[in-house]
Amino acid sequence: MAVAGETPLLNKRYKLLRPIGQGGMAVVYKAQDLSLGRIVAVKVLRENLTGDAEFLARFQQEARAAANLAHPNIVTVHDFGRDGGRYYIVMEHIEGKDLKAFIKEHGPFTVDQAVDLAVQICAGVGYAHRAGLVHCDIKPQNMLVTADGRIKITDFGIARALASIRPGEVTDVVWGSPQYYSPEQAAGEHPTPASDVYSIGIVLFEMLAGRLPFVASSQQQLAMMHLREDPPRLTLFNPNIPDTLELIVHKVLAKEPAARYRTADQLGRILISYRQEGDGRTGPLSAATPPAGVPAARVAPVAPTLPALTRPAAPQPEAHQPEPAPAEEGLDWVALVLGFTAFLAVAGLIPLWVWVYQVWVP
Repeated sequence: MAVAGETPLLNKRYKLLRPIGQGGMAVVYKAQDLSLGRIVAVKVLRENLTGDAEFLARFQQEARAAANLAHPNIVTVHDFGRDGGRYYIVMEHIEGKDLKAFIKEHGPFTVDQAVDLAVQICAGVGYAHRAGLVHCDIKPQNMLVTADGRIKITDFGIARALASIRPGEVTDVVWGSPQYYSPEQAAGEHPTPASDVYSIGIVLFEMLAGRLPFVASSQQQLAMMHLREDPPRLTLFNPNIPDTLELIVHKVLAKEPAARYRTADQLGRILISYRQEGDGRTGPLSAATPPAGVPAARVAPVAPTLPALTRPAAPQPEAHQPEPAPAEEGLDWVALVLGFTAFLAVAGLIPLWVWVYQVWVP
């Protein structure tokens, strides 16, 4: 599908070839960078959002921040610019489908495949959290799966710019996607890293169950379900889910942010620990056969620290220690000499007592 009319150029450098995606905030084009001769993806902000100067300033600020996120699980941002009334972000072009398409075609995934992909998601989002960015719009549509099975997360700049218009205030506008946003986002509160963790939990639930935990006919109903209803048990849809993994997902989907893992890095370490423990299974989980059509996941390295869910080591029996032999009993000569000396001292006072009695007693 070609771009309508004459092929547009942005700043005489980026030749827009065809649209490859769109949403409420922007249209994404496959484009050619004429200066460097490479294919890129260009996200052009919709014109109805360009009239707010404060939004544009934050959009530019966050685009610059996202450009500094150099991580194998994050789509690289190359450039940000303006051409007349059009504002755009230039990113690396990824050949592949988004994760939502894979879930629709091949879900539910095996436990091994879902955990491996979730670890990659946590690696990318956790890196952004350490850089001071909250994604605010975590969903499988914003995650591209490459031919070799790597997750690439996109859409950091716009989502963060929208969420940051009035930090700390409750508004009537809810930013994010109703199927995936957190209870605090549903209430109009400012998102935090724990909000991203909740959304990752929704994605993990969807990969394991082949469906979303909350389904409703309207955004308002979805918001109320996120705020008030507990998610259904994963084993209702996939009886092969181990108990430990179900407990992890249940904690991630807690209503209160303080009850969840605080950052994506923390959740990633929990999942790595679970994968290492294997829940009684043997062999590396990444070697498991994925669903048909889903490439084997390539897991970005994350430090495998062992958090609270690690099984405690079995107590080792104490080695038998022989009881110490009783000390030999003998005379305590020091005590004997001191006692005899005290006796002589007291006995030597007897004549003095007799003299005092004779003198003073009539």
